Amino acid sequence: MLHDVRRKNCKGRIFSLRCSTRLVLAIRYQVPDISHERSCILKHSCATFFLYTSITRSMTVLHPCIKDGWFVERSEMWPGQAFAIKVQQVLHHEKSKYQDVLVFQSTHYGNVLVLDNVIQTTERDEFSYQEMITHLAMNSHPDPKKVLVVGGGDGGVLREVVKHEGVEEVHIVEIDEAVPRVSRKYLPKMAVGFDHPKVKLYIMDGFEFLKDKVNAYDVVITDSSDPDGPAESLFKNEFFQLLNTALTSNGVFSTQAECMWLYIDDIRKALDFNRTLYPQVSYAYSCVPSYPCGQIGHIVCSKNPNVDLTKPIRRWTPEEEAKLFRYYSAEMHESAFTMPMFAKKILFK
Repeated sequence: MLHDVRRKNCKGRIFSLRCSTRLVLAIRYQVPDISHERSCILKHSCATFFLYTSITRSMTVLHPCIKDGWFVERSEMWPGQAFAIKVQQVLHHEKSKYQDVLVFQSTHYGNVLVLDNVIQTTERDEFSYQEMITHLAMNSHPDPKKVLVVGGGDGGVLREVVKHEGVEEVHIVEIDEAVPRVSRKYLPKMAVGFDHPKVKLYIMDGFEFLKDKVNAYDVVITDSSDPDGPAESLFKNEFFQLLNTALTSNGVFSTQAECMWLYIDDIRKALDFNRTLYPQVSYAYSCVPSYPCGQIGHIVCSKNPNVDLTKPIRRWTPEEEAKLFRYYSAEMHESAFTMPMFAKKILFK
């Protein structure tokens, strides 16, 4: 609805500005002549109007996890604990075909991507997860040419995969088109991976995509959300079997494998099943402050019975590592497989 916003100058003259908003802005100007005053009112009132309404709309987006300026992550998947990040501005919110998609700018973690009320990535710490899930697998293969990424719609794993110059082709399968679309806009330093000429994006279910793939990929990386929602099928034994069939003779795969502090028994079950499929199976972890308990795990498997997954087959020089990475290194690769005693007793007994 159009409303008249009336302004009075210092000489008592009144002017009107018609605005398509219910907000009434009280702005006073002291200028000597009428024509200049009209110009100033129109220019400055409109500028203030658009700035004010933009900020107001961004801060009044209703979301069940944002209260009193804080995003609070609570979930039955990690009972008895919660994690909060202070919100500076809500950038995007929608209900996609599959899930709730939220992006907000935080005060200390940069832009944050949230799917179904669970933090997926933040600009502050994303590199630790992206680098480790990618290079633990890539450097456990002698010469990966064709790579598949399942999930990973933010583009971060793609960014890391193409750092390996020998890679010829990278396919990524993401079930929800909203994730790469939103990531391109709000997480450009991660989504840059989509722009590489070796990358091809498929919008479809990863489980369905793999059903007809045989001996097709040297490395498969599963970068999925938690097993509660659209990624549920990616944690089932049937999916692990499809992955095995899709890999070449010396193929390697790595997958997001939850947190040992929360899911140690489930991790053990996944390891046990994959041990029936691969001669080499291991578990590593990396530190990601915005994830539950500040930690995330990676299951890494290889069809090559002679490979030692805990030691990278291929390495960069220390100078190259310093240029390419912020978390990963050959030293970090090896140390990531060292388990605390409580986890070692359960996962490798």
